[in-house]
Amino acid sequence: MVAKKLPYAKGSSINRPPVFSGVNYQFWKVRMKIFINSTDCEIWNSIFNVSFVPLTVVNGVTVEKPFGE
Repeated sequence: MVAKKLPYAKGSSINRPPVFSGVNYQFWKVRMKIFINSTDCEIWNSIFNVSFVPLTVVNGVTVEKPFGE
């Protein structure tokens, strides 16, 4: 019997995000979007609208803020 590699585990969970197994990206993408929207729609908005870049002023020059700060 040939085993098929499914894009999802045996059972789906509402508490954990869907795991990407390397196949069927389009299916995973839709499921991940639904999971993030159901968790908090503001998180999806921040992912979808990535226009905010934190800036800081160093010696009179505006530079991008390091990730650690």
